[in-house]
Amino acid sequence: MLLIPSIDLRGGRCVRLLKGAFDAETRYELDPLELLEQYADAGATWLHVVDLDGARDGLPANLPLVRALCARQRLRVQFGGGLRTRAAIDAALDAGVSRIVIGSAAVEDPQLLRGSLDELGADRVCLAIDVRVDAAGTPRVRTSGWVNELPLSLWELLDRFNTQLKHVLCTDVERDGALAGPNLALYDEAMRRAPGIAWQASGGIRDAADLAALDELGMAAAISGKALLEGRIRREEWQPFLRGA
Repeated sequence: MLLIPSIDLRGGRCVRLLKGAFDAETRYELDPLELLEQYADAGATWLHVVDLDGARDGLPANLPLVRALCARQRLRVQFGGGLRTRAAIDAALDAGVSRIVIGSAAVEDPQLLRGSLDELGADRVCLAIDVRVDAAGTPRVRTSGWVNELPLSLWELLDRFNTQLKHVLCTDVERDGALAGPNLALYDEAMRRAPGIAWQASGGIRDAADLAALDELGMAAAISGKALLEGRIRREEWQPFLRGA
């Protein structure tokens, strides 16, 4: 399993949200460019970057900073947040992004995802599905920066694109930023339903034991933001997870 450090951007600053709530923001006095260098020095090969302004408002707002991150040419950047039009995707690619992440648009404009997969290839496109598990245990899709909950389930959305997809990032928003541990049951079911997909886990990772548990499940990658930012996973504990899929 590959550990992918994450940087969430809001107004050009490095932040984390608690359970996807924009009014529950923690700001970090860390320069995103310096963070990239630290992660690269530790041995990371990818960086996951989320434009939270774009996720909420529907149009990327931090592309100049994303361009600067990509210009360092030390890590490949997987980027999402507001990529809801072909023009926005082209702007991200022009900024140097290696893999685009399409979230809300997969629900609102399915052809955008299908067209991107056809034109760019499955390795350069990731479907991001944010979910909240309901009382019946069904993961319900959330869009627009986790603001809108839909009756659509994760499994129903996945069925629309499964044969074309390679990378899917799934976030349980109740775990995101909460350091409560990843939703292992959710990811176990996801891999049983779609074993051919390279699943990326996001939300709740708090320590190296969580990384080991996700690795044991067979996840392709794990996205970690807060635990790495706050030093909850020591650098020497990253090493087994820097050479994954």
